[in-house]
Amino acid sequence: MGNRLVWQDRYNIGVEIIDKEHRKLFSIMNRMLTFLEQEEKSQWVCQEGVKYFKGHAMKHFSEEEAYMASIDYRGFETHRRLHDDFRRKTLPALEEELKQSDYSREAVSHFLGVCAGWLIGHTLTEDRAITGKADSKWTGLLPDEQQIAMKQMIVRLISDMFQLNARVISESYGGEKFGNGIYYRLVYGAGKDKKWEIILAFEERVLVNTIGRIMGGKSEKMNVMLMNATRYASRQFVDRIRHMFLSDAEQYDIMEENLLSYEQLQKVFNRQQPQFSFLFDTGEGYFAFCVIAPHLIKEQTATEIKTGNAMAEVRKYLGNQTDSVKKKILVVDDSLVVRQSMKELLDKDYDVTVADSGMGAIRCIMLNRPDLVLLDYEMPVCNGAQVLEMVRSEKELANLQVFFLTGRSDAESIRKIMQLKPAGCLLKSMRPEEIRKNVSDFFVRNNAGK
Repeated sequence: MGNRLVWQDRYNIGVEIIDKEHRKLFSIMNRMLTFLEQEEKSQWVCQEGVKYFKGHAMKHFSEEEAYMASIDYRGFETHRRLHDDFRRKTLPALEEELKQSDYSREAVSHFLGVCAGWLIGHTLTEDRAITGKADSKWTGLLPDEQQIAMKQMIVRLISDMFQLNARVISESYGGEKFGNGIYYRLVYGAGKDKKWEIILAFEERVLVNTIGRIMGGKSEKMNVMLMNATRYASRQFVDRIRHMFLSDAEQYDIMEENLLSYEQLQKVFNRQQPQFSFLFDTGEGYFAFCVIAPHLIKEQTATEIKTGNAMAEVRKYLGNQTDSVKKKILVVDDSLVVRQSMKELLDKDYDVTVADSGMGAIRCIMLNRPDLVLLDYEMPVCNGAQVLEMVRSEKELANLQVFFLTGRSDAESIRKIMQLKPAGCLLKSMRPEEIRKNVSDFFVRNNAGK
């Protein structure tokens, strides 16, 4: 990061109240950087410096939002969302790290690095967009429910693969630098118009303290063997997400693989902002997961009806509505990604309905009894076991067939699930064709027994 943040004229956007506060924030961070270079340091001074920076940042956000509202800036809501992400998630997470380390030199440096990277990137893009001098990079974000589903999936995978309890500290990671970074890029393609560009950014100590330990290494730095192990583990991590999120994941071939410098990472972000872009604190260091997939926001939910196609679309729609031959499947999961993936995977051969909670599942079962329920075992409020118990307590539903969905594959978890005597159990990590075969085999067996 260097020892100083040098104010440059390009940081001025031409609005005095905003430019003045930007210069003030740069000045505060430079004073804290100077303090870090001193031999003796006081925890109290660090605390006051952080408090002073936070106070001015909050004041700046408030003034900037008031200015945007006064000029009816059309990107106001998105811009405020970025502010909220930083002040409600990123800053509190950094403050917690400072407290846990008693304001160690490393933690304060980390705090300044993340804040400086965020401030510079935000100023050069989003703030300049207010005056029309740049375009906002955050115009292609997907809906909140999809963001939430992706976050939950990544947190679960981090726990499963690395036994780390990760938490989200930013939902709009813009390529800010944090510590010594390792940046890994994978590009997958399926045909001309579908491409997933995935970037994983690791703080070096995350890899040393997880993959390095698994390998029995004693080095505190990355080496060739650890880097190659990281590449392999990253590919496995990404593949699990792709197979959970994409029903046609097998059609995607890997097109490109790169290890990026930080400068190259910045170029990627300058070219195209991700649709998913999260920064996690794993407890062992920071980790960012980003997906650039513009085709996701171009897909239509349905064919637009116009004068030329109206009759054909109506006939097609009515034909689909009257198709009652298909077996009915209810998919119950609190993850939007899982619900969408399952629906896309099975919708061609079955009449698939989805529910996002245990109580929602009960309503769906009562109103439209399915032939098979794919039920998430782990859900908040009313979990899969409780749903199954309620279903079996109703005489007319006692024979309803249920497959549990689970992300846990250890023997003890599977034993607990099978004690409930479901019709079957599907691991969420299964490949799509395995899931489809299990469902198909169930209906074959079920029909044969009648």
